[in-house]
Amino acid sequence: MKAFMDRDFLLSTDTAKHLYHDYAAPLPIIDYHCHLDPQEIYEDRQFENITQVWLGGDHYKWRLMRSAGVDEKYITGDASDREKFQKFAETVGLAIGNPIYHWSHLELRNYFGYEGTLNGDTAEEVWQLCNTKLQSADMSARKLIINSHVKALCTTDDPADTLEWHTKIAEDKSFSVKVLPSYRPDKALGIEKADYLDYLRRLGEIGSFAQLADVLIDRLQFFVSNGCRVSDHGMESVPYAEASEAEVEAIFRKRLSGEIPTAQEQKQFKTALLLILGREYHRLGVVMQLHFGVIRDNSQRVFRGLGPDAGIDSIGETASVKELAHFLNALDETGELPKTILYSLNPNDNTAIETVMGAFQTGEAVGKLQHGSAWWFNDHKTGMTEQMTSLANEGYLAGFVGMLTDSRSFLSYPRHEYFRRILCELIGSWVENGEYPNDEKALKKIVEGICVRNAEAYFDL
Repeated sequence: MKAFMDRDFLLSTDTAKHLYHDYAAPLPIIDYHCHLDPQEIYEDRQFENITQVWLGGDHYKWRLMRSAGVDEKYITGDASDREKFQKFAETVGLAIGNPIYHWSHLELRNYFGYEGTLNGDTAEEVWQLCNTKLQSADMSARKLIINSHVKALCTTDDPADTLEWHTKIAEDKSFSVKVLPSYRPDKALGIEKADYLDYLRRLGEIGSFAQLADVLIDRLQFFVSNGCRVSDHGMESVPYAEASEAEVEAIFRKRLSGEIPTAQEQKQFKTALLLILGREYHRLGVVMQLHFGVIRDNSQRVFRGLGPDAGIDSIGETASVKELAHFLNALDETGELPKTILYSLNPNDNTAIETVMGAFQTGEAVGKLQHGSAWWFNDHKTGMTEQMTSLANEGYLAGFVGMLTDSRSFLSYPRHEYFRRILCELIGSWVENGEYPNDEKALKKIVEGICVRNAEAYFDL
């Protein structure tokens, strides 16, 4: 029996152990998609206790605790931080097979030196240990990033954001990590939302679709001037519905009048705006990320009380591959398809994504179109293995840009370790099974590329 999470955790062959320890483990991190707060980075926030840095805003953990029957009082309610931590410890102690169990223990070991296991009985000693260490200057927001060997990270930012905190971070020469904004215009595309007109007023005086496009392009250029390398879009599916300029303008004016456009009109509007943005991404060298296959805010009861990102989302239907292909083709037809990363929350889309990508690859970049790392509900050993296996089967795994945290927590960087161990286990198994030669030079290049070098080149970091 192997020891719990020992040095060779998830590594079952000599090749896997060699690839991980000698090549993957020492490499820096490029976190090209996360939800960290740039203000907290600039102000170098010091957290009072483990609950603040671990459970605050983490809807993954909230969802797990609800599944274990924990009352909402101890999740997002008015219970004390100590009480919330106790309930989480009791929950995670029995969460066999859930990646949160592994993430949590990697974080406890890497940041706090805790070699035991977290459960209801050990909660008090872990609480005391973590809270004592969190008072150290080495546990501030910036030090957590630096000590995690992060070279660059990209936050997620609305077009209306002033990027004040990014500017301040960039001007602070004492902090060497690149903290770059990402352009996420979801609210500008959300024409069906009840608060859409309120959002438009945040952007400025907008009286036409043409003005909206001009404002968004202007804001994108501002983001690029502040180091932006990547955009991000979250949607149920990638839309494609043709419409003339006059039709799109009429749809937008209909919404300005207070009327909600039909489902088809919404798709036409979103297609038109996404195509405009896609062309600008290409012109400015910005990577386009498309996250789809998700149904958000399923429980309206919880949504009314807590708002979005409360742990009430789910996997959506299989993507419309035809619409995805038509959308990419509309940009490719004029030579304006930007570097693009495709993520579907539905793992049934894996092979379809790879085959669509393969139709649009060019010599502009290694893996110009990317199948993004296993996302959200697939962010575990099975999901990562299936995503990388599918990419290897249908595409070019060696050109993969690898892992991201997609997290709001400063303690999430061990997810890169988790990914790298799984990657090396997968590649090692192919070598040991005689499916790929034991070519040291090639294996080193593949592993280092997927862990960090491909991302450095892809995002120009």
